[in-house]
Amino acid sequence: MILCIADVIPVAMVGQLRTALAGLPFHDGRETAGWHARTVKNNSQADSRHPEVEALRTDVGALLQQHPLFQMAVRPKRIKPLMFSRYSQGMNYGNHVDDAVMSSPDGPMRTDISYTLFLSNPENYEGGELIIDETAGEREFKLSAGSMVIYPSSTLHRVEPVTKGERLAAVGWSQSLVRSPDQRQVLFDLDTTRRRMFEGKGKTEDFDAISKSYSNLLRMWADL
Repeated sequence: MILCIADVIPVAMVGQLRTALAGLPFHDGRETAGWHARTVKNNSQADSRHPEVEALRTDVGALLQQHPLFQMAVRPKRIKPLMFSRYSQGMNYGNHVDDAVMSSPDGPMRTDISYTLFLSNPENYEGGELIIDETAGEREFKLSAGSMVIYPSSTLHRVEPVTKGERLAAVGWSQSLVRSPDQRQVLFDLDTTRRRMFEGKGKTEDFDAISKSYSNLLRMWADL
C-alpha cells in the first residue's frame, strides 16, 4: 500500500525545521548507505549525533506517533529515528531497495515500511521527485511541505536529480505489528470504514460487527 498523508506536521513547524536545519552540520549521505546503495546515493544528511538534530527528530517522531492515519497505515512496532536529508542542485539517489534490517533504539528491526516527509515547498525546487516502482509501473511523488508518502520498504525507488533549488526531506522506516502488506491493507480498510460509520451513525450493531472482525483479524495477524 502506498499512502499520501497531507499536513502531517503544521506549516509553522515546517518553517521552524527548515530554519533550524540550515544552521546544523550535514555530512555525505553515503555514510549511512548500504554497500550497494552507496554507489548511487548522492545527497547530504544532518549529523544525527548533534544534540539539536536529535531534538528535531524527537519532536517530529512524536507527532507521527500521535497521527491517527500514520498509526492506522503503519501500525509501528519499532521505529528508526528520522533522518533529515538534503539534495542540492545536481544531487540525486538512484534506484535502490532499503536495507531489510536496520538498527533502532529497541534493537535490530525489520524494515516493513518506508516514509518520506517533504519539508521543501515543491515550487522552490525543480526535479527531486520520489519515484516508486510498482507492478503497474512507476509512480511519481512531489508533495507539499509537511506532507508524507508511506510505501513498502521492499519497493525499488529513487530520487530524481535536483536541477534547481534545494530539496529537504525527512525519511524513516518502521517494523510493523503486521508483517504482511496485504493484511495491513485489509486492516486499514476495515479501520477506515468503521471510523466513518461511527462518525456518521455512532456505535451501531453494524459498527460493532465490523469492529469485532477488525479486532479478531489484528489479534490473528499481530507479530508480537
